[in-house]
Amino acid sequence: MSSTDSAPLTFLSLNCTLKSGTETSSTDVLLDHIEQSLGEHGCTGERLRVANHDVKYGVTSDEGDGDGWPAIRTKILSADIFVLATPIWLGHPASVSQVVLERLDALLGETDDEGRLIASGRVAIVGVVGNEDGAHHVGAELFQGLNDVGFTIPAEGMAYWVGEAMQGVDFKDLDPKPAKTLASAETMVLNATHLARLLKASQYPAPA
Repeated sequence: MSSTDSAPLTFLSLNCTLKSGTETSSTDVLLDHIEQSLGEHGCTGERLRVANHDVKYGVTSDEGDGDGWPAIRTKILSADIFVLATPIWLGHPASVSQVVLERLDALLGETDDEGRLIASGRVAIVGVVGNEDGAHHVGAELFQGLNDVGFTIPAEGMAYWVGEAMQGVDFKDLDPKPAKTLASAETMVLNATHLARLLKASQYPAPA
């Protein structure tokens, strides 16, 4: 095993549940499994629940007046791997995750010393839960936004679970958790950590 294969990594997870407070959400439970796998692959980091922070609407990096986004932005850009996790509502990503994408839009105007987008060289992965269909649609929306602002998406970069439509069972209620969802989370993390280490060792070339 080369030093690249075992180099330590950091992650930042954002839980985009609509629920503020500390009550465990299904998105939390999926993140528990993703983060456990990240730990097994040499990653350390933290999780933030966006609804507990006063993130203003807008498309700049700092909307002023107590905006909670600048501190979150700093943590995202300090991490090697960004985990964006959301529930599905009415077939779409939760509105909290849309606010996150809108705030990330400001990164399109920010570059490093060599002219690369400031998020360049960082990996992003996605977690999705819901008791209705729509996981692939939600993933596609998040992937496109994350890629647009400079993040790199690994192969199999989403872990998800969707239950039967119009039923009341949530991911957090399941015991045991579905083996396929857990396996997809592990594969996602395996690919993400491999890619993140490659990018740490060799950043993208600077634009001409």
